[in-house]
Amino acid sequence: MIAEILFSPFADFEFMRRALAGCLALALGATPVGVFLLLRRMSLMGDAMAHAILPGAALGYLAFGLSLGAMTVGGIIAGIVVALAAGLVARSSILKEDASLAAFYLLSIATGVMIVSLRGRNLDLLHVLFGSVLALDDASLLLISAITTTTLVALALLYRPLVLECFDAAFLRGVSAASPIAHYGFLVLVVLNLVAGFHALGTLMAVGIMILPSAAARLWVKRLPTMLGLAVVIAFASGIGGLLASFHADVPAGPAIILVTGIVYVISLILAPGGMLGARLDRRPHLES
Repeated sequence: MIAEILFSPFADFEFMRRALAGCLALALGATPVGVFLLLRRMSLMGDAMAHAILPGAALGYLAFGLSLGAMTVGGIIAGIVVALAAGLVARSSILKEDASLAAFYLLSIATGVMIVSLRGRNLDLLHVLFGSVLALDDASLLLISAITTTTLVALALLYRPLVLECFDAAFLRGVSAASPIAHYGFLVLVVLNLVAGFHALGTLMAVGIMILPSAAARLWVKRLPTMLGLAVVIAFASGIGGLLASFHADVPAGPAIILVTGIVYVISLILAPGGMLGARLDRRPHLES
């Protein structure tokens, strides 16, 4: 009975196997990027960037319909433009980068929704906002897999400067010429993985697969390699749980995946050594003379 509930959907239905492959690719690529976002205290920037890709994807949709290539290119261009524009505003005005990102985020989501509404139906708008992980085709899977492969290679090459920038960006700028490469290269990786997540989970949910598993892993472990591995495991397991919940309860798959990930995060927040209850239970008494 349990085996039928857990394995039959993936054994019997090809769309479930495709969705599972998409979840695995996102867990391997987007989630490690989310760990570095978390450590760099840029989690809210990831959320802003997720919405920043919407106008570009919407323009691709307006011109070519639900074209994978057009929406991907449009999303990448829009995300990079917004990231650079936010940095430019922060350096040339009294506004900080978080304020400029918030402004661009609001403008982006309003513009994107308006563009999709001009031509599309409500179903198309839901597809853009919430994704369609159960409708991934070969082209979408190849795109997500290619972005994941690129991300893993780039993270392997930039690992040391990224770690240094997480903990002491000023030191990295002083001792290495790789600082701008690591900074802007990382922003490009964020945009690429948000675009990959956009095709599966939509603009409203794409950042969830980055941040929630990373935050849960951060509560359990302290070493970065272990944190990266645990975050990937949490993301993939949550993907499986969300797909099964979607199949058996007939609920949308994307929100179900993020909700399962959120449940893991809440449990970690309570029970993990770095959480609320776990930290108190692990507290050791002071030595007395």
